[in-house]
Amino acid sequence: FADIGDIIRGKDLYGRNNRKRKQLEENLQKYFENIYYGLSRTSTRGRNGVKDHYKDDAPDYYQLREDWWAANRHTVWEAITCNAGGGNRYFRQTCGGDENTATEAKNKCRCSDKPNTDQVPTYFDYVPQFLR
Repeated sequence: FADIGDIIRGKDLYGRNNRKRKQLEENLQKYFENIYYGLSRTSTRGRNGVKDHYKDDAPDYYQLREDWWAANRHTVWEAITCNAGGGNRYFRQTCGGDENTATEAKNKCRCSDKPNTDQVPTYFDYVPQFLR
């Protein structure tokens, strides 16, 4: 199974339904084409670095996808995890001193009393994408 980053970057190896995969790829190409043209409308001092940088990337825009994912992966992750339903028991209790006093992360899906809580929890690495 591929994760969202693989799908956006065009590296999804899961291809059970070719018609849906092709439709997804076409939609992503349209989205990133729009991003490309939106970025290329702005120039700096008469030069257009974005247009020059991605000029050979069409029609798939793989390099633009890679760069977009690198810039937005944390925002996407927070949007996915922080908008989970209130009764969702998928998230385990990880905040607190020990196992007996642990509480669920309620501050934007992070523990508010711990430093460096802006990181993606590592225990999600072992959960298949379709369950996330």
